[in-house]
Amino acid sequence: MTTTEITIKGMTCGHCAASVTKELEAITGVTGVQVDQPGGKAQVESTNVTHEQMAEAVEEAGYEALEFAASNG
Repeated sequence: MTTTEITIKGMTCGHCAASVTKELEAITGVTGVQVDQPGGKAQVESTNVTHEQMAEAVEEAGYEALEFAASNG
């Protein structure tokens, strides 16, 4: 399992965080999502999910994924 922290541009409210969460959770292989709207970050637990897939999900929600930091555990 991999935990990836994504820095996200443009989230300004709880609805923003909910939209990002929904799109990330829809990716096959994602097992958990926590979004910190004030901090502009999301933590995604996943197996066999690429940064590109996560970026597409964030963009589908209407925001921009700026940076990824992954750790295996």
